Amino acid sequence: MRVFASAVELAAAAGSELGVSRWVEVTQERIDQFAQATGDRQWIHVDPERARRESPYGTTVAHGYLTLSMLPVFIYDVIRLEAVRQSVNYGSNRVRFPAPVRAGSRLRGRIRLAAAEPMEGGGLRATLRTTVELEGSDRPACVAETMAIHYW
Repeated sequence: MRVFASAVELAAAAGSELGVSRWVEVTQERIDQFAQATGDRQWIHVDPERARRESPYGTTVAHGYLTLSMLPVFIYDVIRLEAVRQSVNYGSNRVRFPAPVRAGSRLRGRIRLAAAEPMEGGGLRATLRTTVELEGSDRPACVAETMAIHYW
């Protein structure tokens, strides 16, 4: 885990890989909970029997946005910002889902600090490029560039 005690330390890491998270399993239960929370109950996500019969994947698959929503799990496993007063989500520049995530798959995040830019009011806008690796696949499950503003 990389620990950053200040905006200066974090900014100095711009352009570098910060680390790789542990593997996290995407269970059917997690997929079902996400479907419940979002109202997206499309059968390809929540009906294992029908997915086995009709889906080209042979099983249910996670929602793309479920995969995206797991970024904090991966990021917090890789970095810690000490003494930060506040962090706010600033948005996403680009998100892609190159490979499906079948129920039971394992994912991990490879985190790179693409940029770190000072903001008015003493904040630092950090742009992370996260590649969500899918165990056993040459293609990632997700590649996302997200931003947060951190205030120390």
